[in-house]
Amino acid sequence: MSKWLRFADLRARGIITSWPMLRRRIDRDGFPSGRMLGANTRAWSEDEIQQWLDSRPLAGPAPRGAAKAKRARKAATGNTEPEEGEPARQERAL
Repeated sequence: MSKWLRFADLRARGIITSWPMLRRRIDRDGFPSGRMLGANTRAWSEDEIQQWLDSRPLAGPAPRGAAKAKRARKAATGNTEPEEGEPARQERAL
């Protein structure tokens, strides 16, 4: 028998961080909508969450166009300085 997961369980596992994010995952990413166990209680079976996680890609698509060329130029020159128009990274003192 599968364990039931609530919103807090999904957040603890790092799957979602907020209710709007959950709604976007359901609408855009095929995340299971769960089941209403009561008037204000929504839960997901651990099995359906695992199936959804297994169906997700391990890495995103390779960069294309300008992003790919920019990344290649930086790698080739070893340049870590921001290009014109890019915000500079600020080092934080500990």
